[in-house]
Amino acid sequence: MKSFFHYSAIGVSIAALLVSGCSSDSSSTGEASGVTTIEFWHVNSNDWGGNEVKKIVDNFNAENKSIQVVSKYIPNQYQGVIQQAQAAIAGGNPPDVSMMGYNYVSYVNGSLPYTPIEEVAKLDEKEPNFIKDNFLPNVVDLSRADDGKLVGLSFGLSNPVLYYNADMLKQVGWNPDKPPATWEEIKELSKKVKDQTGNYGLYIQEPPDNWATFALAKSNGGNWLEKNGKELKVTVDSPEVVEVYQMIGDMVKEKLAFHGKQEEGQQAFGNGKIAMYYTTIGRMGGIKQQSKFDLRTSKSPTFGSKPRSIPAGGNTLVVFSKDKKKQKAAWEFIKHLQSPESLAIWVQGTGYLPPREGVEKDPKGADLKKFLDENPLMKPAIEQKDAVVQWANFPGDNGLQAEQALIDARDQILNGTSTAQDAMSKAAAKIRELLK
Repeated sequence: MKSFFHYSAIGVSIAALLVSGCSSDSSSTGEASGVTTIEFWHVNSNDWGGNEVKKIVDNFNAENKSIQVVSKYIPNQYQGVIQQAQAAIAGGNPPDVSMMGYNYVSYVNGSLPYTPIEEVAKLDEKEPNFIKDNFLPNVVDLSRADDGKLVGLSFGLSNPVLYYNADMLKQVGWNPDKPPATWEEIKELSKKVKDQTGNYGLYIQEPPDNWATFALAKSNGGNWLEKNGKELKVTVDSPEVVEVYQMIGDMVKEKLAFHGKQEEGQQAFGNGKIAMYYTTIGRMGGIKQQSKFDLRTSKSPTFGSKPRSIPAGGNTLVVFSKDKKKQKAAWEFIKHLQSPESLAIWVQGTGYLPPREGVEKDPKGADLKKFLDENPLMKPAIEQKDAVVQWANFPGDNGLQAEQALIDARDQILNGTSTAQDAMSKAAAKIRELLK
């Protein structure tokens, strides 16, 4: 596959948060009979790549006598990983390798005692240039912090698409071969769905992050932050951003859009109660399995003639082991995750785009090439790769609290307890204070 994106790093160095302790459901420290055991943390539930992670780990363990991987699912996605990693490190039992969201790379760099991936890769005598030889620079840079350090190795790679129920579109008189291309058309179709079927027209993902709403804000000409010389100006209360949040809030209030947790929204879409679902292509596998109708995808909608601008989503693989033997084991497992065979399982089971350049051309990646060539659900995500921008994050010791302020504002707007203008003005004031 060709190059996906070009990014400019928005770096942050964030001081550690105090997080309550957590305990692992398995040990990563025990070594018996010359076997090195490492622990791998991931965010994939069973309906979102968890089964694929298990299959990949099982394959690795079956092929390796001297290294065994114990995988651990961390709920609450990347926010949950950050919180549990902070606590585990404080307790002296960090994961050996873990997924980390791209928007937390600089937090890891400034606050957690990780081992830079290039240092780990140097321990590989057989393939010392594995990263340089197999990954495009712009994909590698997704995992690079503000000071230039390469924190991890990019793995999950996605962008947001519109999933839709083609049967329901036909039912309300909308041509499913020409799905809504703008948010104005989304509202129009949602009203038809409500009036004619009583169902919801739309669900926009609501995990504990602001990835989807950032995609809408950017496509409407807004942003979270803007550079003013060396300073960053907080712009979450700009007219372009407020307009987006008010649009979503109004659609929820008018029962054109569903408001609920990610699992609830995805289940309702799969059960035919929602016509359109705006979320990551990385959930394609689970959505396809849950949907008992003519499931299709289209590009991320635009705001009129404004250019599409959407953030890259996904994760990087970060090593926290300090023991050289475990670092070598972690690196061997990371290479296994990035192998053509594993990526074929990962991409087909989730919908994530392959991060490794040319992997589908490898003879061992034949299944992956066939899947990418023949799967129409993947095409919009591939076609809109040139519209992808960096997933923004907030700088400073309170950067994670600033991110949470936006999540809280979103929930207030969708719950109907605040207007978008009021909620975003208060969020902006709080973020400005946090970033001082």
